[in-house]
Amino acid sequence: MKFPIIAVLLLTLSTTLLKAELDAKYYEKTCPQIEDIISETVQSASKQDPKVPARILRMFFHDCFIRGCDASILLDSTHTNKAEKDGPPNLSVHSFYVIDDAKAKLEKACPHIVSCADIIAIAARDVVTLSGGPSWEVLKGRKDGRISKASDTINLPAPTLNVTQLIQSFAKRGLSIKDLVTLSGGHTLGFSHCSSFQSRIHNFSFLHDIDPTLNINFALELKNKCPNPNTTNPNAGEFLDSTASVFDNDYYTQILGGKGLFSSDQLLASDSRTRWIVEAFAKDPSVFFKEFADSMLKLGNVGVLENGEVRLNCKIVNS
Repeated sequence: MKFPIIAVLLLTLSTTLLKAELDAKYYEKTCPQIEDIISETVQSASKQDPKVPARILRMFFHDCFIRGCDASILLDSTHTNKAEKDGPPNLSVHSFYVIDDAKAKLEKACPHIVSCADIIAIAARDVVTLSGGPSWEVLKGRKDGRISKASDTINLPAPTLNVTQLIQSFAKRGLSIKDLVTLSGGHTLGFSHCSSFQSRIHNFSFLHDIDPTLNINFALELKNKCPNPNTTNPNAGEFLDSTASVFDNDYYTQILGGKGLFSSDQLLASDSRTRWIVEAFAKDPSVFFKEFADSMLKLGNVGVLENGEVRLNCKIVNS
C-alpha cells in the first residue's frame, strides 16, 4: 500500500465538523449482525487478495482526512462532478468493491440502516486485527456525505511533508503529536510505488544523489528496484516495512535504522518531538497496539456529520 496517508492536509473543511455522537451499540437493535457481515466480507476478500488489508486501511485514512469520516471517497464521479476517488492521490486507492459487497449484504439483512461511513470504519478495524494487530470496539452512527470533489485531494499529504507541517495538520483535526506518530504506524502494511520515494534515491540535492538520512545499503536496494527516476512500471516499488503483510511494530524499528521509505516517515525518528514515541513503539509492540487502537477511535471521530444520509448504494448519493 502506498501510504502517504497519514501525513495530512492543510485543508479547511468546507463541511462543518461537529463533535461526534457515536455509540459502539448504535446498531444493536436495528442491525445486530453488522459486525459479522462486514468481518466475513473482509476476510473473504483478503483471502482472495492479500493486498486488501493495506488498501482498506489506507481508504479509511484518505476518507477521514478530506471531509471527515463520511464515505465521500466512495462516491463515483458524474458527468458534472469529478469525485475524490478520481483525484490524483486517490488513483492508487483500490478495493472499493469490498465495501460495496458488504453494503449489498447489509442492505439485504438490514435495509436502509447502515451507513457506508460506518462500514469503512469497521472494515479498517477488521483488516488490522486480521493482519495480527489490535482490535477495538468501533463507535458507530456516522452519516454519509453528499459532497465529493477531486480538487480537494490536492490537500492530501505528500510523503515529503516535514514534522512541523504534519503536527500542524493533525492538530487541525484534533489529533496530537502522539496520534501522528501512532497512525503513521499504519505504514506497517502495504507497498509503495517508486514515484513516492524516487526523489530520495535519484538526484536528491546538489551535493547528494541519495538522501543522506537513508541507510546506504537500503538506498542502494531501492535504486536497484527503481533504477529509472521516471519509471512508469506499475509493479516497481518497495514494501513499506520488512513484514508488510503483518501488522506489527517493525515500521518503527525500520525508521530508527534509516530505512523509512518516505521522508515524512524518516523524519519522525530524527525530530525530538517525535523520536521518543518512535523509540517507545519500537521497544514494545503492546504499547504501540494500545495507542493505535486509541488513535483510530479518535480518527474515526473526525468530521462526523450531524445531517447526512444513509446511502443505499455507496457509489452514489440518494436521489
